[in-house]
Amino acid sequence: MAEPAVVNASPLVFLTRVGLLQILRLAGEPVVVPRAVVDEIKQYGPADRTAAALRAAGWLKEVDPIPIPPAIETWDLGSGETSVLAWAIANPGSAAVLDDLAARRCAASLAIPVRGTLGLILTAKRRGVIAEARPVLQRLRAAGMYLSDNVMERALKTVGE
Repeated sequence: MAEPAVVNASPLVFLTRVGLLQILRLAGEPVVVPRAVVDEIKQYGPADRTAAALRAAGWLKEVDPIPIPPAIETWDLGSGETSVLAWAIANPGSAAVLDDLAARRCAASLAIPVRGTLGLILTAKRRGVIAEARPVLQRLRAAGMYLSDNVMERALKTVGE
């Protein structure tokens, strides 16, 4: 059985915007969403595309809040990122799926495996889930995801594009 993945709001939002939410399943099984992340997304209302996708994707598993370790609290991250990292620490072997740089640095300091939206797209390309990564990355950028030209080009080279 695959290791679980715990996901933050930005990968959920951006992958939903480009119609590729299912790519999150490449990060691990099950894919869990802390209640703080769900609450953050629900703030946009029931008609929001990501809120609707959360309700419709039965494979996404909402999880209850857990105590936040002091080693994470000191980073002063958002509630979603904090909850993702706390869940990953409490469930060894889990991958944290988040894009926020400070949260990724916190994860690295705590030896929590991290995946981001960009990495999931590259994995999808390597596994043949998508034929090309470039058009997907361009759509993600158009949907509001920040990705510099330099980072995008370097990433695309790793998958032969």
